[in-house]
Amino acid sequence: MTRKCKITVMRVARYDDLIAKYENPISNACDMRVGQIFWSDGNRPRGFCKNAWETLFPFVDELLRGGGRFYGDWMKDSHSAMLSCNDGFRPVSFLIQAVDDNEA
Repeated sequence: MTRKCKITVMRVARYDDLIAKYENPISNACDMRVGQIFWSDGNRPRGFCKNAWETLFPFVDELLRGGGRFYGDWMKDSHSAMLSCNDGFRPVSFLIQAVDDNEA
């Protein structure tokens, strides 16, 4: 049975006070949108942020290998994880779920 990971953008935050105080102007800020869905077979999905992928990949990899139960009983669904990217100015929260191919 082949598995995939469904990656859903659950929340996008933006801390304008921190941006104004600490961040140099940038031209390519995050463009993730709540409800956006990405699928992974172990590779970074097309259009997915490289920095966010570095945070999510170890969890995606473990789920694709049939693992789960991160940090004990942290998640109600042991084959999922709620994670955020490492951007302290505009963090994005993602729900990743292991899904069998016939459910994808």
